[in-house]
Amino acid sequence: MGRTTVTDDGRMTTVGLLFESAAGLRRLFQRRLENERSLSSQSFDVLIRLARTPGSELRMSELAAQASLTPSGLTRSVDRLQDQGLVERRVCPEDRRGAFAVLTPSGRELMDRAVPDHLAHVNEVLNDVFTADEEATLAALLRKLRDHVLDTNAACGITPEENDICPDAE
Repeated sequence: MGRTTVTDDGRMTTVGLLFESAAGLRRLFQRRLENERSLSSQSFDVLIRLARTPGSELRMSELAAQASLTPSGLTRSVDRLQDQGLVERRVCPEDRRGAFAVLTPSGRELMDRAVPDHLAHVNEVLNDVFTADEEATLAALLRKLRDHVLDTNAACGITPEENDICPDAE
């Protein structure tokens, strides 16, 4: 009879599968974005978050947290997008140390062309794996996990806005 160790815990497998799936999806989507739109997955991630946000702008710290980038990583990414005319920065009027990333009309046009193709690819991948009910359940479970992780990090003093002193844009 085999010996059970702490590394045999099924939750280790669950978390590992979650990480492997996320990494695999990122690679799969990245390849097509680069081939069809000459757009890195990081750039797409930043642009889609701006495009889906009311007013098409986010505080830099919030955008960094949503895109899972360090503040310096987001700065470099926004610099590249700004050089391409897809994003611009707007200084926070209440505190000039705070800044917003804002999607430009050119950025909006690019996303209007890229999103339908990307969504078709997402549908292709998810429809091969999940029923509509399974997909809805997965989304609900992932949202629940994400919210718990954000709350747990906040309780430890790790917040997406920890360096942001500018109030939300109105």
